[in-house]
Parts: sequence; structure tokens; C-alpha cells
Amino acid sequence: MSEKETTNNTAHVEANAAAALENLGIKTVTHADGTISTAAGNGQVATDAYGNPLVTFDDAAVRRLRWKLDLYTVPTVALLYLFCFIDRANIGNARIAGMEQDLQLEGFDYNVILSVFYISYIIFEIPCNIFCKWIGPGWFIPGTSLAFGLISIFTAFVQTQAQMSAIRFLLGIFEAGMLPGIAYYLSRWYQRAELTFRLSLYMVMAPLAGAFGGLLASAILTMDSFGSLTSWRMIFAVEGVITVGLAIIGFFTLTDRPETARWLSQEEKELCIARVKSERVGATEVLDKLDRTKLWRGMTCPVTLQISVIFLFNNITVQGLAFFLPTIVRTIYPEYTVVQQQLHSVPPYAVGAFFVLAFPALSWYLDRRQVLIALSAPMVMAGYIMFLASNVAQVRYAATFLIASSTMVLGPMGNAHISANVVSDSARSSAIGLNVMMGNIGGLVATWSFIVWDAPDYPIGNGLNLAAATVILIVSTSFYFWMKWDNKRRDGRSVEEELAGMSQKEVSNLDWKHPGFRWRT
Repeated sequence: MSEKETTNNTAHVEANAAAALENLGIKTVTHADGTISTAAGNGQVATDAYGNPLVTFDDAAVRRLRWKLDLYTVPTVALLYLFCFIDRANIGNARIAGMEQDLQLEGFDYNVILSVFYISYIIFEIPCNIFCKWIGPGWFIPGTSLAFGLISIFTAFVQTQAQMSAIRFLLGIFEAGMLPGIAYYLSRWYQRAELTFRLSLYMVMAPLAGAFGGLLASAILTMDSFGSLTSWRMIFAVEGVITVGLAIIGFFTLTDRPETARWLSQEEKELCIARVKSERVGATEVLDKLDRTKLWRGMTCPVTLQISVIFLFNNITVQGLAFFLPTIVRTIYPEYTVVQQQLHSVPPYAVGAFFVLAFPALSWYLDRRQVLIALSAPMVMAGYIMFLASNVAQVRYAATFLIASSTMVLGPMGNAHISANVVSDSARSSAIGLNVMMGNIGGLVATWSFIVWDAPDYPIGNGLNLAAATVILIVSTSFYFWMKWDNKRRDGRSVEEELAGMSQKEVSNLDWKHPGFRWRT
């Protein structure tokens, strides 16, 4: 083939590719040398200097793409997170199934064991999420799942409090990257409004873990033995084996990023990338290299700091509910059998699961998050007021439904809100990592919120949780008005003047400080 024929053939192929992309609504640019580029390509921006998208998309093509993404990305991470939460919270089920007596736990021993988990969890939160970006979520998420599944199995063989504390410390290391890692992973595929609901599809597994974990623990306890193991030890072993199996499957089913997705056509890959970039002012690529400036931008973003504070106080309630709901149910219905008590912990979580999906679905429809975050607090406050004001079993049990219905929605809402308000991939990895780290400081506080001598009504624990929900309402409401004010202030800035003389890298490093950026409420 002659050089002229080769050139003509290349131009013909590029023209066909351009036509296919134009059919999806992705604009193409033909350069002076005849080459064709799109907003999805590296080095190409998909917004103007004011953050307005330069691309439009075909609605039918977007729906087909979104359906594919939902089928290929969400189910695996959702199942892995379900057993991540089960492997963490099953200690609450094991406690009332004989663990305290077998390990001779007294006084604050149980609280100490819970605290040890959170020490490692907090320390490794940000490093794990940065490591997740470095090696890729497709390897990190199933790899760390395999590790904490094995740790759960090992837990079945502990004989002393010291051994239990050591194994829980290791569990904290390997679970640290799961919640932020999955949130960061999904942010590579979806636009901001869609992301909130997709995060809820895996984070709904937290309340479902409470419901399903109680059912599973009840079923396991009806077995005579599992190998040489009996009673509470079977809970850890059986659930750990299931986790290991799911992690192995995850190595084959998770895909790192749109470019490597074998189940997407080239046009769909381009569409996926262009859609994500069309919401990120100044971004020239979806997956940037690790960059210290952008990592710092993510952690110092005002929205990140605000949501991190909210998530800290929120996790006091979420983790307290996970670890102590079986104990609370036991104080309400002391005459019930252990299996009956386990089963009574299921309905509040089922109601919570519904709202974990309902709030983000509303957020997707409205493309709003900050107001809905504020609206989650009053029901939690009402629930703890009922705990403090009444000793009637039915009233206190009803309060658990109010609390579960609201407190768990802030996981997907908060991480999606952060993702919508930072620009680069590096910034999102550090921002989400910081948020979850702060949340787990709240989890550490939660391990001491219900202490032995405060039983059976736990006025201190309930009062602490009421105060936490009140802080969430005040902070989220105040910050909503700050975001509105700052956006008006930004409207008065001259984008062209501020960006004059800057290189593309310098513009990219601005992230949320870009003069054309506006906070997404």
C-alpha cells in the first residue's frame, strides 16, 4: 500500500470513529494536520473556563451506558462491602452468643477490643486509599477483601482477650480502605448526580449487614458445629469463608477504569470518560498521576472538611448502633432467647436500608446533597429523645427504627458530596480517605458510648448521640448558606484575568480553587 493510500485509509478510519462519537453526542475537533481529537482524550478539556460543559450527549446512549455500568461495577463491590461490614460488626452478635464468657471479658474489656480495631482503621485510612489509587481499585478492593476474610476466619480460634485485640487490630488495617476505596472507584465511572445513588447501592449493605448479619448469625447458631468450632466461633468462621470466596470472584469481575473495560465498546469508553470530564472544570484527564498538590487540595477543600466533621459525629451513631443494637434489644426484651434477640435486631436495619436508597434517589433526581444531609438529623434526634424520655420497651424499640432510618444515609450522601466538589482523581482519593478517617474517629468514640455501668437505660450513650445529631444539623445548615454566599462571591471574579499566563498543569492543579469552579450544593 502506498504512503498516500495509507494516509487516506487512516483519515477514513478516524472519520468513521468521529462519526460514531458524534452519534453519541461527543463533539470532535479536526486539527490542522488532519488528526481528530475528542473531549474524552487526554490533554483535552470538556468544559470552558467557567465550568460549562463543551459536550452534549445522546440520552439513549447515556441510558445504555449507565445500565452497563450498573451491572458491571456495582454488584461485586456491594457484596464485598456487605461482608466487610458483617466481618466488622459480627462481634456484637458473638458477644451475646457466649464470647464474653469464653474469653472471660469483664468491665470495659469489650469496649477495649472494639477500640483497638478503630486505632488501626483510623491510622491506615488515608494511606490505604492512596495505595488503592496507585495499584488500581480492580486489584486493591478484592485483595484487601481476601485479607480481612482470612482475618475473620482466624478470629474463630482466639482464646484470650489479648489475642482478640491483636486480631481486631489486623482487621482494622485491611478493612480501612474498603469504604473510601469503593467510593473513589465508583467516582471514576459516574457523573455527580448519578454517583450519590450508586454509592447508596453499596452502602445500603451496612444496614443490610445488620439485618442479614443477625439472620445469618441466628442460622449459624442453630448448627451443632462447624468443623471443630462451636457456638460464637462458628459466626466468625462461616462468615469469613464466604468473604474469601467473594474476594476471589472479585479478582475476575472488577475493572479498574473505563479505558480497560473489556465489556465497553471504544465509543462507550469515550462517552464514559467525556461525561465525567464534562463536570470537572480545567480537567484534561479523568485519571491523573499521583500529585502532592492535588492530594492536598482534596484534604483542604472546605466541603471535605465540613463533611468530615459531620461524618465523625454521624459515625458515633452508626457504629454505636452496629455494635450495641443486639445489646440494646437484650435490655428491652431480656426474657427472650438469644436467637429471638438476634432476630429483633433485624427490622430496624431493614427500614434503614430503605432510607439509605430513598435519600440518594431523591438526591439524584434533584442533584442536591447539602440540604438532604441537614434533613437527616431531626429523625435521629427524635429517636434519642425517645430513648432518654421513656423506659417503655415498645417506645424504645420504635426509637431504633427512627435512628436507623436516618443515620445511615450520610455515608453515600457525604462521599458523593465530596466527590462533586473536588475536581481531580487524586484530590478525590485523598478527600474521601480523610472523610472516612474522620468518620472512624467517631466510630472509636462509639465504642465507649455505651458502657457497662451506664446500663440498662444508657443515658450517657443516648445523650451523647443526641448531641452528635444536633451538631450535624447545625453544621450542615450553616455550611449550606456559606456555599451559597461563596458562589455569589465567586461570580464577581474575572476568570480570564486570573488564569492568564498559567500553564495547563497549573490550571489543573487549582482544582476547587479554579475561579470558574462553583460549589455543588
